[in-house]
Amino acid sequence: MAVTTRQLGEIKTDVDARGNTNISAEDSLSRQFKASLEAQGIVTSDNHVPFWMRANQFGSVPLDGPSTAWIGRISRDYTSNPEKKFFDWGTAVEGRFNLGNRTDLLLIEAYAKARLGIFELRAGRSKDMMGLADSTLSTGAFAVSGNALGIPKLQIAIPEFYRIPIWEGLLAFKGNFVYGWFGTTPINHSDPFNYIESVKEVKSYFHQKSLYGRLGKPEWRLNVIAGFNHQVMYGNERKFLRDFNLDKFESFYHAVTGKTWVGSQNFKTKLGNQLGSIDLGITYDWNNAHLFVYRQQFYDVGALARLANVRDGLTGISLKNKIASRSGWEKIVLELFYSKNQAGELWSPVTKSGDEQYYNNFMYASGWSYKGVGIGNPFVTPRHEGRSNLRYRQDEYFVNNRVIAFHGGMEGHINKYNIKTKLSYSMNYGTYGSSPIGTSLGKDRFVIDPPYFEKVNQFSGYLEVSRSFAKDWQCGIAGAFDSGQLLYNSFGLLINVKKSLRF
Repeated sequence: MAVTTRQLGEIKTDVDARGNTNISAEDSLSRQFKASLEAQGIVTSDNHVPFWMRANQFGSVPLDGPSTAWIGRISRDYTSNPEKKFFDWGTAVEGRFNLGNRTDLLLIEAYAKARLGIFELRAGRSKDMMGLADSTLSTGAFAVSGNALGIPKLQIAIPEFYRIPIWEGLLAFKGNFVYGWFGTTPINHSDPFNYIESVKEVKSYFHQKSLYGRLGKPEWRLNVIAGFNHQVMYGNERKFLRDFNLDKFESFYHAVTGKTWVGSQNFKTKLGNQLGSIDLGITYDWNNAHLFVYRQQFYDVGALARLANVRDGLTGISLKNKIASRSGWEKIVLELFYSKNQAGELWSPVTKSGDEQYYNNFMYASGWSYKGVGIGNPFVTPRHEGRSNLRYRQDEYFVNNRVIAFHGGMEGHINKYNIKTKLSYSMNYGTYGSSPIGTSLGKDRFVIDPPYFEKVNQFSGYLEVSRSFAKDWQCGIAGAFDSGQLLYNSFGLLINVKKSLRF
């Protein structure tokens, strides 16, 4: 389920209990374009930006040191519901200039979209999540969390649930199909018998698809949502795999369907890096509150087919307050992110593909990342974000993917001040590759020499306060800190000023 994460100081839209944005007819017609200009400053201790100040920010916040940023955005959204207007269009461009230990000019969003009835065609880079989870307070979906920049893509989708016009709207569905471009991707050379060692990198592509269904009539308080998503990094296998005999269309077909390719010496592999989640959600509406309970079941290299990694998943509860008041809570989220099992324990059922090694990949040296930033849940730690003394294997980009994380978040307001907080505690076990029992492939295990990754604990906190002023001005301040043995201890302070325009 693709949604957009709200950033610090962004104006809140009017959202009903089922998550639909309410825009008045007058506003949608007379003010179709929106723009904003924002100045932002970050100061940190020890040159490390705290976790919750940079995680799930679409790769836009620098990882190290104090910085200033200038952010500009202009957008046009759809002006009416599909039932009222068969064709509509929208666009958005957002850029960010970071000045600090290094200078970055980032294109955070740049897309155009068109709607024909229930269908949408979108091209470009956008801020997306994939999977059932809370859109603003979650730790992040397993597949695409909003942690990295959006991957440039072409997408055809039914973006909002469409009620099938039978059985009084009992069934509804939504989904998407994507072709995108990762760009240059480094290659691992873990198998010299089947890899062409002289090839260090290739141009890779992105495929994504999803399908979600909802059971529940419009007047029902209870609704059930279920579905799946599938992501693939693939392409140009002929350049680095020996005896590769598929053309481009056949490679695309294998990536989309998950079909196994069989090479020489009975070498078998799925094309590219394939992962996703199977999701289940339940919503319930009271008169004064809206409840959303969700579970993402992870899959990567095949263990879920045998329920060998069924313990792993993202489980969350989101409770939204529907009663307006001068002061009070608006939303509370509690989550458990569990990825420790991976079908890799000595007692786990044996699978041909071995332990899942979430986000790491034997083909692609940088795993499930884009522009150096993890695409999925940010609690899985890439090498450059963790402490330098952590033990890891040289072929692993993500040095910590066995995680148990407890997380809580809250949004509320006191008079005119909006408040958001996130508190997270995690226990981190590295990877099976850096553990004393080793990583597995079928019944075989591969153990590195000691020392091994020792369990480390980590706490990360975040508090944000913002306020809107006359003439669409906003100011905000946020503080965050990290304390533990996984990330470097740090404290950071962020201040921003934003001016919004409509025309």
